[in-house]
Amino acid sequence: MNAKHCFQLLALSLALASNLAMAHAGHDHKGHAEQPPAAHQEKTSVRFADVSLLNQDGMPVRLEKDLVNDHLVVMGFIYTSCTTVCPVVSSIMGKVQQQLGGRVGEEIQMVSISVDPQRDDAKRLQDYAKAFQKGPGWSWLTGTPYAVTETLKGLGSFSADLRQHPPLILVGDGRSGHWTRYYGFTDPTVLIEEINRLSARRVHAKSTAIADHHEVQP
Repeated sequence: MNAKHCFQLLALSLALASNLAMAHAGHDHKGHAEQPPAAHQEKTSVRFADVSLLNQDGMPVRLEKDLVNDHLVVMGFIYTSCTTVCPVVSSIMGKVQQQLGGRVGEEIQMVSISVDPQRDDAKRLQDYAKAFQKGPGWSWLTGTPYAVTETLKGLGSFSADLRQHPPLILVGDGRSGHWTRYYGFTDPTVLIEEINRLSARRVHAKSTAIADHHEVQP
């Protein structure tokens, strides 16, 4: 059995465990109301709200200017009191960070945004991150309810009911504006393949620009 199949079985097991947990969770903030959708993806566009957020160190940041900017980005949406879907999403991102290694924090930025800013302050996110983050280049963001709501609306991930918030990871290129939404429990290798595809497009675009420049030289 290869690694991909192993992960799919793990994800299925976690999904089943999530359903069992939600059956006991009732209507509190610990779980989502329905079974997560099957993993699927779609191309999309995003808008970055011009608001200030806080990272896990309590430092103010602007998502587009300070984090996305010219980077390739892997972005997830979580809240710390969620004990079902969110830890799986964060674990997937943790595996992505491990496999990308030193590229994270350089070419690539990883971002997790809390959808529950009223409960998730910077310290709580910092404690939560310790279970998943294994190196630099991964920012965990919260902020005022207004700032977070505007951010989520721009990214197409706002839900008035936390329990209705779908498991979602965005992968995109801050330079080109190409973004893809990945719903459900996506295999980390699929996310990494998209990052590598976006990176290769950058190399190709640069090579084409250099070739064109040489062609117009007298």
